[in-house]
Amino acid sequence: MAEEAGMFMVHQTIGSVLCCKCGIPMQPNVANMCVKCLRSEVDITEGLQKHVILVHCPECNRYLQPPRSWIPAQLESKELLTLCVKRVKNLNKVRLINAEFIWTEPHSKRIKVKLTVQKEVMNGAIIEQSYVVEYVQQEHMCESCSRIQANPDQWVAAVQLRQHVSHRRTFFYLEQLILKHGAAAASIKIKQLDQGIDFFFSNRSHGIKFVEFVGKVAPIRSRSDKQLVSHDSKSNNYNYKYTFSVEISPICREDLICLPPKVVVSLGNLGPLVICTKVTNNIALLDPFTLRHCFLDADQYWRTSFKSLLTSRQLVEYIVLDIETVSHEVNIGGSRYALADAQVARVSDFGKNDTIFSIRTHLGHILSPGDYALGYDLYGTNSNDIELEKYRGLVLPDAILVKKSYEEKRQKKRGKHRSWKLKTLDMETDDKVRVDQEKMNSEYEQFLKDLEENPDMRFNISLYRNREYQPSEMASVTDGEDVPSIPLEELLADLDLSEEEDREDGMKE
Repeated sequence: MAEEAGMFMVHQTIGSVLCCKCGIPMQPNVANMCVKCLRSEVDITEGLQKHVILVHCPECNRYLQPPRSWIPAQLESKELLTLCVKRVKNLNKVRLINAEFIWTEPHSKRIKVKLTVQKEVMNGAIIEQSYVVEYVQQEHMCESCSRIQANPDQWVAAVQLRQHVSHRRTFFYLEQLILKHGAAAASIKIKQLDQGIDFFFSNRSHGIKFVEFVGKVAPIRSRSDKQLVSHDSKSNNYNYKYTFSVEISPICREDLICLPPKVVVSLGNLGPLVICTKVTNNIALLDPFTLRHCFLDADQYWRTSFKSLLTSRQLVEYIVLDIETVSHEVNIGGSRYALADAQVARVSDFGKNDTIFSIRTHLGHILSPGDYALGYDLYGTNSNDIELEKYRGLVLPDAILVKKSYEEKRQKKRGKHRSWKLKTLDMETDDKVRVDQEKMNSEYEQFLKDLEENPDMRFNISLYRNREYQPSEMASVTDGEDVPSIPLEELLADLDLSEEEDREDGMKE
């Protein structure tokens, strides 16, 4: 402002003084000493720890935070840096400015952290100083790991998953959900049985957490029991073993169901013949003749539980001779349906008779004359269902189609590797129970086909690229155009640490 007004201004300069110890010129401060002399006179890191011991569990890769907490942390991670800073005593006497790791050999069992601190000294002068804290790792197993190491079969909580059906399609899907979300990461052992899977945990809270996870992805009912293992009368300590019995609903996707009269009334006269289109923590039911749908949660189902009239193992292959659309295409629960009148014939009748069925189907949006479809043969089935007998005036259709069949087109791809693969749980097979391996392989193959046909099933699971797959130039010609497949955009790269290390070593060389 003064220069704009034309006034003369004297530029002020900061004078310099001599250091009282070494005599070099410097800017004046309250201590009248230069930085080097000030640091030689005062050490603000005096009284701070330079060497700290960290207790590390080699089994679960966790660190002890006294008195009894174990924290999972990787090398040079934020969690480990926070733990290291907290373990330094008397750090509250100074002001922490920065903390960073100094690289050390991973096998040296040494962790070095460079700390930068500030403190006010000598008449208000603020000095900043950096020093290195060395942490020594001491290997010591935590309580849960030591218990497992002493006796691998010793468990505290067991979760018994059961589903009383004749196939394992539900467990194949549930296995992929568990792998994606890491729900069984705390399990010490997994055992495969004939009608289910047993999960064993070293902590009761882990078992409860796993049961809650299963309840979010499947309609279940559970009960828990406990058994006294030991009792210390002096300290009044009790040791129990907990068992959680979890039953999954026997209703599976693509099952044909005859609803009980009470359920039909509660659902607004839906059905009574319905198809299960999706199973999560709710059961999605669809009336294939009217396209009405509803959802049953676990409480509603177990209050008036019912079973399937026919299951997916009883599907029969039909050929579509003629089809005429009745209604427009509608979107129900993320899936599209359209009513149509169709004339179909069983594939097994070819060359034997000329039986043709005129039916109504909800697959009018994807079926065309000449296509194959899978459905339930109510014309030749002798069902003894209790709920079906309650409807005396009910006229059953000759057939109910469930889904389009691509089996004939898949014959051309038989023997070829898929471009994707799935991971599996490390499960033990019970010696007392004989598992039919051939039956399980065929059911697993059917599960893979369902994943290819249904994008909704693939939404909640992780698919990985198959490195053994080598696409050929004639694949598009030989495989057919309408065979369902999984696009490469949905596949994840399967990380192999050994190969990554070999690749890095090759780049260094």
